[in-house]
Amino acid sequence: MDSLRAAKRVLEIEAEAVRALIPRLDETFVRAVEILQGCRGRVVLTGMGKSGFIAKKIAATLASTGTPALFLHPAEGVHGDLGMVVRGDVVVVVSNSGETEEIVELLPAFKRLGVGLIALAGNPRSTLARQSDVVLDVGVAEEACPMNLAPTASTTAALAMGDALAVALLERRGIGPENFALIHPAGTLGKKLLLKVEDLMRRGSELPCVTQDLPMREVIPIISGKRLGMTAVTDGEGRLAGIITDGDLRRALQRWPDLLERPAQAIMTCGPKCIGKGELAAKAVQVMEQHAITSLLIVDEGGRPEGAIHLHDLLRAGVV
Repeated sequence: MDSLRAAKRVLEIEAEAVRALIPRLDETFVRAVEILQGCRGRVVLTGMGKSGFIAKKIAATLASTGTPALFLHPAEGVHGDLGMVVRGDVVVVVSNSGETEEIVELLPAFKRLGVGLIALAGNPRSTLARQSDVVLDVGVAEEACPMNLAPTASTTAALAMGDALAVALLERRGIGPENFALIHPAGTLGKKLLLKVEDLMRRGSELPCVTQDLPMREVIPIISGKRLGMTAVTDGEGRLAGIITDGDLRRALQRWPDLLERPAQAIMTCGPKCIGKGELAAKAVQVMEQHAITSLLIVDEGGRPEGAIHLHDLLRAGVV
């Protein structure tokens, strides 16, 4: 139970550290977002020790949401890596004390370069704060460490403020799913945001398609052979007239003993669900779930079937 009490205390202190940031958000935060949006180069994050790890994460978040960003280790910066920073960049410094020696040593160089300087500082009266263009106060009442020493609540607060900056900047720039997908091409996320229906749909000889006057004895082998559990049905001009699914066949067998002699038109379901080939594959999943179906047809501008997509195609592609 001692461990549980300690864990609950940590979470309560860190949660309160984040909540305490909310009333501090004002025009200063807006100004920080404006500086980041106006950056003509890259956003350079820096911080020492635990603050450095937070700075790395903020840099990664900015980069993943469309803002070119990198991390500069302050100790390496004073020994040559400062060359990463050029005019037009914006520097974001994460420091709880604002007095870290390696950070303070970099400040004159940042000033000479004329870069914008934003501080995420725990001490708004520190050397870092005094020399920054914008200061975001991320100070905390106490650390979650029982000795009030190990950076815990302070790093959580700084991380949360960095996320707030990244998301506010993303919204200000109007970054949407299509833009987001371009920098997340791998994994399930990239597949959901990049893959389109036309990338996965069956077409040509893979597409089951019959005319509406074809007898069912010829239709059934086509449904079985194409292995999609359905077939598109077209009218005399080649336009989509309906669909016949395995479910339609089962219902028809109960209704008509002479099913094999009947035309496809008598069995088909009119007005089947379709989707445009330019839609995201994830949209196809959404439509299938909404209507409890496993396949969708794709038609061209003239209403002629040009493809089909099955739930199994989406599963194999990792969209589901």
